[in-house]
Amino acid sequence: MYPLVRELAAAAAPHRVPVAVTCRVLGLARQPYYRWLARPVTVSELAEAYRADALFDAHRDDPEFGHRFLLDEARAAGESMAERTAWRICRDNGWWSAFGKRTVRGKNAKAGPPVHDDLVRRDFTAAAPNRLWLTDITEHATAWVPAVVATPIESGVRGGCAGQVSGVEGQVLRGA
Repeated sequence: MYPLVRELAAAAAPHRVPVAVTCRVLGLARQPYYRWLARPVTVSELAEAYRADALFDAHRDDPEFGHRFLLDEARAAGESMAERTAWRICRDNGWWSAFGKRTVRGKNAKAGPPVHDDLVRRDFTAAAPNRLWLTDITEHATAWVPAVVATPIESGVRGGCAGQVSGVEGQVLRGA
C-alpha cells in the first residue's frame, strides 16, 4: 500500500493527492508510511522475497514436497539459494510437506498400535524356571530421573518399583 501512497503524492502525478488524505482514505497511519519511506527495502530483503515467492510457487504446485524438493524447484525457476536458506524460509512460513511430518512425541503423546503380536496372550504364568522371560520397561516419574525396572516372571512378583519389591534389583538409567 505504501508504494501507492508514494505514487499518488508524487509531484509528477497527474492528480496529486496529499499523503494525509491518501492514508486517511486507505485507513493507514502516516507514521509507519514515513518510517517506510525513510528506510527503503534492502537488496537482501528483496532477494529473500523473490526466493520465498519461488518456494511458495513450488509448494503450491506440489504440497507433498519438503524443503529439499522445493529448493530444487526454486533453482529450476532461477532462484538459487543454500539449502539452509530454503529450510529457514519454509520454516518461517510454515510450508511443510503434506506427508511425513512427525507426530508429537513426549509425555503428552498417545501410544501407537502394538509393535508385535501378543504371543503370551496375557498368560504370565511359567511352567518351570527359565521357560518364560518377560521384560517390561516402565518409566516412573521421580523428582530427579526416571527409574526403569525389569521384573523376571519366576520371582512371583508382577510389578513394582525398584526398592519396593524384595528380591528384585532395579537399575536407574541416567539419561542425557
